[in-house]
Amino acid sequence: MADGTYPTALGASSPDRITLLGADLADDVMGSVGFGELAFWLATQRRPSRGETRVFEAVLAALADHGFTPTAIVTRLTYLSAPDSVQGALAAGLLGGGSRFLGVTEDCGRFLHDVLAGVDGALPTDDAGWDAIALDTVTAQRAARRFVPGLGHHVHKDGDPRTPRLFAIAEEEGVAGPHLALFAAIGRVHPQVLGRTLPLNGAGVCGAALADLGLPMELLRGFALLARTAGLIGQLAEELRRPVANDIFLSVDLNNRSIAPEPFEPGSAHG
Repeated sequence: MADGTYPTALGASSPDRITLLGADLADDVMGSVGFGELAFWLATQRRPSRGETRVFEAVLAALADHGFTPTAIVTRLTYLSAPDSVQGALAAGLLGGGSRFLGVTEDCGRFLHDVLAGVDGALPTDDAGWDAIALDTVTAQRAARRFVPGLGHHVHKDGDPRTPRLFAIAEEEGVAGPHLALFAAIGRVHPQVLGRTLPLNGAGVCGAALADLGLPMELLRGFALLARTAGLIGQLAEELRRPVANDIFLSVDLNNRSIAPEPFEPGSAHG
Protein backbone atom coordinates (compact mmCIF):
# COMPACT_ATOMS: atom_id res chain seq x y z
CA MET A 1 0.00 0.00 0.00
CA ALA A 2 1.14 3.55 -0.74
CA ASP A 3 1.03 4.58 2.92
CA GLY A 4 2.80 1.43 4.12
CA THR A 5 -0.26 -0.15 5.76
CA TYR A 6 -2.20 -3.28 4.86
CA PRO A 7 -5.85 -2.88 5.91
CA THR A 8 -7.84 -5.97 6.84
CA ALA A 9 -11.13 -6.59 8.60
CA LEU A 10 -10.02 -10.12 9.49
CA GLY A 11 -7.49 -11.14 12.12
CA ALA A 12 -5.22 -8.61 13.80
CA SER A 13 -3.09 -8.80 16.91
CA SER A 14 -1.68 -6.50 19.57
CA PRO A 15 0.48 -7.54 22.54
CA ASP A 16 -2.59 -8.24 24.71
CA ARG A 17 -5.50 -8.73 22.29
CA ILE A 18 -6.54 -10.53 19.11
CA THR A 19 -9.43 -9.23 17.05
CA LEU A 20 -11.30 -11.04 14.32
CA LEU A 21 -13.98 -9.38 12.21
CA GLY A 22 -14.08 -6.53 14.70
CA ALA A 23 -14.76 -8.84 17.65
CA ASP A 24 -12.48 -9.90 20.47
CA LEU A 25 -11.37 -13.41 19.51
CA ALA A 26 -10.95 -14.74 23.03
CA ASP A 27 -13.95 -13.11 24.69
CA ASP A 28 -16.53 -12.86 21.89
CA VAL A 29 -15.74 -15.63 19.40
CA MET A 30 -14.12 -18.61 21.12
CA GLY A 31 -16.79 -20.76 22.73
CA SER A 32 -19.55 -18.53 21.38
CA VAL A 33 -19.39 -18.86 17.58
CA GLY A 34 -19.58 -22.23 15.84
CA PHE A 35 -17.11 -23.03 13.09
CA GLY A 36 -19.73 -23.06 10.33
CA GLU A 37 -21.03 -19.68 11.41
CA LEU A 38 -17.48 -18.37 11.58
CA ALA A 39 -16.63 -19.64 8.08
CA PHE A 40 -19.68 -17.83 6.68
CA TRP A 41 -18.78 -14.70 8.63
CA LEU A 42 -15.20 -14.76 7.36
CA ALA A 43 -16.30 -15.10 3.74
CA THR A 44 -18.96 -12.39 3.81
CA GLN A 45 -17.75 -10.17 6.68
CA ARG A 46 -21.31 -10.16 8.01
CA ARG A 47 -22.60 -12.42 10.73
CA PRO A 48 -25.20 -14.85 9.36
CA SER A 49 -28.66 -15.29 10.80
CA ARG A 50 -29.57 -18.50 12.57
CA GLY A 51 -31.39 -19.73 9.48
CA GLU A 52 -28.49 -18.92 7.17
CA THR A 53 -26.12 -20.72 9.50
CA ARG A 54 -28.33 -23.80 9.58
CA VAL A 55 -28.53 -23.99 5.77
CA PHE A 56 -24.81 -23.32 5.39
CA GLU A 57 -23.90 -26.03 7.87
CA ALA A 58 -26.34 -28.44 6.20
CA VAL A 59 -24.42 -27.87 2.96
CA LEU A 60 -21.12 -28.59 4.71
CA ALA A 61 -22.54 -31.80 6.13
CA ALA A 62 -23.89 -32.84 2.73
CA LEU A 63 -20.49 -32.46 1.07
CA ALA A 64 -18.16 -33.70 3.80
CA ASP A 65 -17.67 -37.32 2.76
CA HIS A 66 -18.90 -39.56 -0.05
CA GLY A 67 -16.91 -42.72 0.70
CA PHE A 68 -14.12 -44.05 -1.50
CA THR A 69 -14.19 -41.28 -4.08
CA PRO A 70 -10.98 -40.38 -5.95
CA THR A 71 -10.33 -37.57 -3.47
CA ALA A 72 -10.49 -40.01 -0.55
CA ILE A 73 -8.42 -42.68 -2.27
CA VAL A 74 -5.64 -40.29 -3.26
CA THR A 75 -5.54 -38.91 0.29
CA ARG A 76 -5.10 -42.41 1.72
CA LEU A 77 -2.50 -43.37 -0.90
CA THR A 78 -0.53 -40.17 -0.36
CA TYR A 79 -0.50 -40.85 3.37
CA LEU A 80 0.73 -44.40 2.65
CA SER A 81 3.57 -42.94 0.59
CA ALA A 82 4.38 -40.08 2.98
CA PRO A 83 3.02 -40.74 6.47
CA ASP A 84 5.12 -37.85 7.74
CA SER A 85 3.03 -35.41 5.66
CA VAL A 86 -0.58 -35.20 6.76
CA GLN A 87 -0.78 -31.84 5.04
CA GLY A 88 0.38 -33.44 1.79
CA ALA A 89 -2.26 -36.16 2.03
CA LEU A 90 -5.02 -33.62 2.65
CA ALA A 91 -3.76 -31.35 -0.11
CA ALA A 92 -3.67 -34.25 -2.57
CA GLY A 93 -7.33 -34.98 -1.91
CA LEU A 94 -8.37 -31.36 -2.15
CA LEU A 95 -6.53 -30.88 -5.43
CA GLY A 96 -8.80 -33.54 -6.91
CA GLY A 97 -11.87 -31.39 -6.33
CA GLY A 98 -12.82 -30.52 -9.88
CA SER A 99 -15.52 -30.69 -12.52
CA ARG A 100 -16.44 -34.32 -11.79
CA PHE A 101 -16.15 -34.37 -8.01
CA LEU A 102 -16.99 -31.40 -5.75
CA GLY A 103 -16.83 -28.84 -8.55
CA VAL A 104 -20.47 -29.43 -9.47
CA THR A 105 -21.43 -27.30 -6.48
CA GLU A 106 -19.74 -24.28 -8.02
CA ASP A 107 -20.77 -25.16 -11.57
CA CYS A 108 -24.45 -25.40 -10.64
CA GLY A 109 -24.45 -22.24 -8.54
CA ARG A 110 -22.77 -20.24 -11.31
CA PHE A 111 -25.05 -21.71 -13.98
CA LEU A 112 -28.21 -20.79 -12.09
CA HIS A 113 -26.82 -17.35 -11.27
CA ASP A 114 -26.07 -16.67 -14.94
CA VAL A 115 -29.56 -17.77 -16.01
CA LEU A 116 -31.16 -15.49 -13.44
CA ALA A 117 -28.97 -12.58 -14.48
CA GLY A 118 -30.30 -12.94 -18.02
CA VAL A 119 -33.99 -12.83 -17.08
CA ASP A 120 -35.74 -9.74 -18.39
CA GLY A 121 -38.00 -8.03 -15.88
CA ALA A 122 -39.14 -9.35 -12.53
CA LEU A 123 -38.52 -12.93 -11.48
CA PRO A 124 -41.50 -15.30 -11.36
CA THR A 125 -43.70 -15.61 -8.31
CA ASP A 126 -45.22 -19.02 -9.07
CA ASP A 127 -44.18 -22.46 -10.32
CA ALA A 128 -45.57 -21.85 -13.79
CA GLY A 129 -43.30 -18.86 -14.28
CA TRP A 130 -40.25 -20.71 -13.02
CA ASP A 131 -41.10 -23.72 -15.19
CA ALA A 132 -41.17 -21.52 -18.27
CA ILE A 133 -37.68 -20.18 -17.55
CA ALA A 134 -36.42 -23.66 -16.74
CA LEU A 135 -37.86 -25.09 -19.95
CA ASP A 136 -36.15 -22.43 -22.05
CA THR A 137 -32.91 -23.04 -20.15
CA VAL A 138 -32.85 -26.81 -20.53
CA THR A 139 -33.89 -26.55 -24.18
CA ALA A 140 -31.02 -24.15 -24.89
CA GLN A 141 -28.53 -26.42 -23.13
CA ARG A 142 -29.76 -29.41 -25.11
CA ALA A 143 -29.50 -27.52 -28.40
CA ALA A 144 -25.94 -26.50 -27.53
CA ARG A 145 -25.09 -30.09 -26.54
CA ARG A 146 -24.19 -28.98 -23.04
CA PHE A 147 -25.07 -30.67 -19.78
CA VAL A 148 -27.23 -29.00 -17.15
CA PRO A 149 -25.11 -28.87 -13.98
CA GLY A 150 -26.70 -30.63 -11.03
CA LEU A 151 -28.72 -33.15 -13.07
CA GLY A 152 -27.98 -36.84 -12.63
CA HIS A 153 -26.08 -39.04 -10.18
CA HIS A 154 -24.15 -42.25 -10.78
CA VAL A 155 -25.54 -43.93 -7.63
CA HIS A 156 -28.78 -42.16 -6.65
CA LYS A 157 -30.53 -42.67 -9.97
CA ASP A 158 -34.01 -42.50 -8.41
CA GLY A 159 -33.34 -39.46 -6.23
CA ASP A 160 -30.54 -38.06 -4.13
CA PRO A 161 -31.68 -38.06 -0.47
CA ARG A 162 -29.76 -34.87 0.26
CA THR A 163 -31.74 -32.82 -2.24
CA PRO A 164 -35.25 -32.78 -0.72
CA ARG A 165 -33.74 -32.40 2.75
CA LEU A 166 -31.80 -29.26 1.82
CA PHE A 167 -34.83 -27.80 0.03
CA ALA A 168 -36.86 -28.43 3.20
CA ILE A 169 -34.30 -26.83 5.52
CA ALA A 170 -34.05 -23.73 3.34
CA GLU A 171 -37.85 -23.42 3.28
CA GLU A 172 -38.09 -23.91 7.05
CA GLU A 173 -35.57 -21.14 7.63
CA GLY A 174 -37.08 -18.75 5.08
CA VAL A 175 -33.91 -18.51 2.99
CA ALA A 176 -35.02 -20.42 -0.11
CA GLY A 177 -34.51 -17.97 -2.95
CA PRO A 178 -34.49 -17.79 -6.74
CA HIS A 179 -31.57 -20.17 -7.30
CA LEU A 180 -33.34 -22.98 -5.47
CA ALA A 181 -36.62 -22.09 -7.19
CA LEU A 182 -35.03 -22.34 -10.62
CA PHE A 183 -33.23 -25.57 -9.72
CA ALA A 184 -36.50 -27.12 -8.54
CA ALA A 185 -38.16 -26.05 -11.80
CA ILE A 186 -35.38 -27.68 -13.81
CA GLY A 187 -36.12 -30.86 -11.93
CA ARG A 188 -39.79 -30.64 -12.93
CA VAL A 189 -39.43 -29.80 -16.63
CA HIS A 190 -36.25 -31.44 -17.89
CA PRO A 191 -37.97 -34.76 -18.82
CA GLN A 192 -39.95 -32.85 -21.46
CA VAL A 193 -36.69 -31.95 -23.20
CA LEU A 194 -34.39 -34.86 -22.41
CA GLY A 195 -36.95 -37.62 -22.68
CA ARG A 196 -35.89 -39.15 -19.37
CA THR A 197 -35.95 -38.24 -15.70
CA LEU A 198 -32.72 -37.49 -13.91
CA PRO A 199 -32.35 -36.71 -10.20
CA LEU A 200 -31.35 -33.31 -8.93
CA ASN A 201 -28.10 -34.22 -7.22
CA GLY A 202 -26.86 -33.11 -3.83
CA ALA A 203 -23.87 -31.18 -5.11
CA GLY A 204 -26.15 -29.16 -7.37
CA VAL A 205 -28.68 -28.29 -4.68
CA CYS A 206 -25.79 -27.28 -2.43
CA GLY A 207 -24.63 -24.83 -5.09
CA ALA A 208 -28.13 -23.41 -5.42
CA ALA A 209 -28.45 -23.03 -1.65
CA LEU A 210 -25.06 -21.33 -1.30
CA ALA A 211 -25.97 -18.92 -4.09
CA ASP A 212 -29.24 -18.09 -2.36
CA LEU A 213 -27.27 -17.27 0.78
CA GLY A 214 -25.54 -14.53 -1.17
CA LEU A 215 -22.09 -16.10 -1.01
CA PRO A 216 -19.55 -15.09 -3.67
CA MET A 217 -19.79 -17.23 -6.80
CA GLU A 218 -16.00 -17.31 -6.98
CA LEU A 219 -15.82 -19.07 -3.61
CA LEU A 220 -18.50 -21.74 -4.00
CA ARG A 221 -15.95 -24.47 -4.70
CA GLY A 222 -14.00 -23.26 -1.69
CA PHE A 223 -16.92 -24.11 0.59
CA ALA A 224 -17.13 -27.57 -0.96
CA LEU A 225 -13.42 -28.00 -0.24
CA LEU A 226 -13.93 -26.74 3.30
CA ALA A 227 -16.52 -29.46 3.83
CA ARG A 228 -14.40 -32.14 2.18
CA THR A 229 -11.41 -31.28 4.39
CA ALA A 230 -13.33 -32.60 7.37
CA GLY A 231 -14.20 -35.73 5.41
CA LEU A 232 -10.60 -36.31 4.37
CA ILE A 233 -9.45 -35.98 7.98
CA GLY A 234 -12.00 -38.69 8.73
CA GLN A 235 -10.57 -40.83 5.91
CA LEU A 236 -7.09 -40.48 7.39
CA ALA A 237 -8.35 -41.26 10.89
CA GLU A 238 -9.95 -44.45 9.59
CA GLU A 239 -6.83 -45.30 7.60
CA LEU A 240 -4.89 -45.25 10.87
CA ARG A 241 -7.32 -47.73 12.46
CA ARG A 242 -8.32 -49.85 9.46
CA PRO A 243 -5.78 -49.30 6.69
CA VAL A 244 -6.77 -50.11 3.10
CA ALA A 245 -4.36 -47.94 1.11
CA ASN A 246 -1.73 -50.65 0.81
CA ASP A 247 -4.33 -53.12 -0.43
CA ILE A 248 -5.48 -50.58 -3.04
CA PHE A 249 -1.89 -50.05 -4.14
CA LEU A 250 -1.11 -53.76 -4.34
CA SER A 251 -4.34 -54.56 -6.18
CA VAL A 252 -3.11 -52.36 -9.00
CA ASP A 253 0.59 -53.09 -8.77
CA LEU A 254 0.20 -56.87 -8.69
CA ASN A 255 -2.42 -56.96 -11.44
CA ASN A 256 -0.85 -54.79 -14.09
CA ARG A 257 -0.11 -56.34 -17.47
CA SER A 258 2.49 -55.38 -19.99
CA ILE A 259 1.32 -54.28 -23.44
CA ALA A 260 3.09 -53.04 -26.53
CA PRO A 261 3.80 -49.31 -26.73
CA GLU A 262 1.19 -47.22 -28.53
CA PRO A 263 2.99 -44.21 -30.04
CA PHE A 264 1.08 -40.98 -29.88
CA GLU A 265 -0.27 -39.76 -33.21
CA PRO A 266 -1.62 -36.19 -33.49
CA GLY A 267 -5.24 -36.20 -34.55
CA SER A 268 -5.90 -39.70 -33.32
CA ALA A 269 -8.67 -40.59 -30.86
CA HIS A 270 -6.15 -39.96 -28.07
CA GLY A 271 -5.02 -36.61 -29.45
